[in-house]
Amino acid sequence: MQKLELTWIGKGDEPAVEPRILLHDASKDYGDPAADNMLIHGDNLLALKALEQEFAGQVKCIYIDPPYNTGSAFEHYNDNLEHSTWLSLMVPRLRILRNLLSDDGSIWISIDDEERDYLKVVCDEIFGRNCFVSAVCWRNSDNSNNNALTFSIDHNYILVYGRNPGWRPKFLNDPSKRTHFKNPNNDPRGPWFDGNPVNNPGLRVNLQYNITTPNGKIIKHPPNGWRWSWETIQEKMKTGEIRFSEDETRLIRRTYLNDMEGLPPSTLWTDLDTTGHTRKAKYELKNLFPEVPVTSLFSTPKPELLINYVLQLATNSGDLVLDSFLGSGTTAAVAHKMGRRYIGIELGEHCYTHCLPRLQKVVDGEQGGISKAVDWQGGGGFKLYELASTLIVTDKHGQSVINDKYNAQMLVAAIAKLNGYDYAPDTDVFWKQGKSQAGSFIFVTTEYLTAAQLDDISRDLPEYERLLICAPAFDIGLGKRYENINVRKIPQSVLDKCEYGADNYNLNIVNPPELDEDEWEDGEDA
Repeated sequence: MQKLELTWIGKGDEPAVEPRILLHDASKDYGDPAADNMLIHGDNLLALKALEQEFAGQVKCIYIDPPYNTGSAFEHYNDNLEHSTWLSLMVPRLRILRNLLSDDGSIWISIDDEERDYLKVVCDEIFGRNCFVSAVCWRNSDNSNNNALTFSIDHNYILVYGRNPGWRPKFLNDPSKRTHFKNPNNDPRGPWFDGNPVNNPGLRVNLQYNITTPNGKIIKHPPNGWRWSWETIQEKMKTGEIRFSEDETRLIRRTYLNDMEGLPPSTLWTDLDTTGHTRKAKYELKNLFPEVPVTSLFSTPKPELLINYVLQLATNSGDLVLDSFLGSGTTAAVAHKMGRRYIGIELGEHCYTHCLPRLQKVVDGEQGGISKAVDWQGGGGFKLYELASTLIVTDKHGQSVINDKYNAQMLVAAIAKLNGYDYAPDTDVFWKQGKSQAGSFIFVTTEYLTAAQLDDISRDLPEYERLLICAPAFDIGLGKRYENINVRKIPQSVLDKCEYGADNYNLNIVNPPELDEDEWEDGEDA
């Protein structure tokens, strides 16, 4: 059976992204040095690829607010992309984001009408249609646009997918929906309500029985039947949850507020006090950066209340949150205040002009956004990382060589990552510089490897272990000298691993095919 999918120009031509190493810039760290929160500056596709090996299956919640492809030219993003370009931009990122999610994780994607339907079909293909949870409608405007030519668009959407089928959000207590619980008789168990149903919402023939009251009256069953069996109703009568009305014509069910579980969240987010709005988000930024002209702030930031609500539904304290379109830094700021760990990725200079100072203010205890609601007093910290340069460059002779920006340690880490090894030098065994999931090791050297050196290593390598050695040159025949040692040349051993030299994947798409003029003329004649 043919698969149902969306096609576009450039689909299937996804790049073989280089899994670069991340360089820690300790000079820009802030706060607690033990904190493992990460702010990454660089192209987000390259950054996601850099994270994939180490963090696959670890992220509990991903929230992204990608460019909406509205046809407007935004200052901080190129948001004027043709549909095919936009889809080609999103797909490779979504594939890696899926790999990063934990088994019980979820992804939340803000989007508007322009690309929502296209994105939904693409996400169905990548995450699985059975992993689709809901499309939340968020009221993002607190006042309508009276200058609109057709409709005033006052909402955005948030597509929600689980990493696996059956993902459920947390059910939260909503006091506004529990105001009917009262305690007029000072019941020691607290507020109560007597109106919850005793009938079954679905037809249950086996629960269609009549009930005889103590005085011999008959209470006929509801059309669909009772909610419980007779035995269960008897137990509930003993506890006081179920009782007869004074005239013995009906059953009354008493529910205590303290016994109530949370309510399933609605897909319609219209309460501005709960999920905020865009103008509120702009106020938050203006308060954070009073010296910055309003025109230089983000045009469509997300309010802290919105991210706060998402993280309440999708995470617990200590969970890892990721935003690969960090923008003004809202997701990281909210995650920090809520006690979540986080990774934020931003490609532009506003990583330094917006995200970095904003998170510094959060650590210092700024009181904007959700700070008072969550009793934020400051603390914690984060580290800043830069993407390393591409590993392979072309020299003046047209040959592929190792980038001279790489020192020995960086080279080892990069080649280990390219070959699927975790960079983790052993303190006792010099040739154990990295380890794979399968339990094999890697050794990278910039020196010529001799047969005598290989023999020395072999004597210390148990037969059940495997070792990959990468060196610029070595004695003839070393590649087949030992069954459990594989020797490869640098850089030849990594040339075919990925695409090198690409620093920006913002417009990654093949050029649309040009129509042959003769074919066009034939079409006109027809």
